[in-house]
Amino acid sequence: MLYTVGEMAKMLGVPASTLRYYDKEGLLPFVERSSGGIRMFSDKDLEWLRIIECLKKSGLSIKEIKNFIDMAQQNNMESLTGRLQLFRSRRDAVKKQIEEMQKTLALLEYKCRYYEQAIQDYEGEETAPCPSDL
Repeated sequence: MLYTVGEMAKMLGVPASTLRYYDKEGLLPFVERSSGGIRMFSDKDLEWLRIIECLKKSGLSIKEIKNFIDMAQQNNMESLTGRLQLFRSRRDAVKKQIEEMQKTLALLEYKCRYYEQAIQDYEGEETAPCPSDL
């Protein structure tokens, strides 16, 4: 099945302008065009776009994603090895971000409990003392 830019954008939850930008930056060399020049996306293109979005969310720049696309178009051992290294690197970076965010979440949860308890302790009081703990 083929999809227009708008349909594909809706499926991915991104603005159509994002897909046009990706095309302009060379990230979509595989997308076909109609005789009138309209981009026509396939189900396979959807999978490619999901990979592009994943790499973007993992912190890669458009230029780095373009390098990945270029590697993916080469079907050799060097390209496969490079792609594996890229995905391992992104996986490790995301794991580190998750660990850091878990620490942040733990502190936020602690402070929520702290202030919930402070509110309970001073409920009904006209003024609450200024806590020494922020």
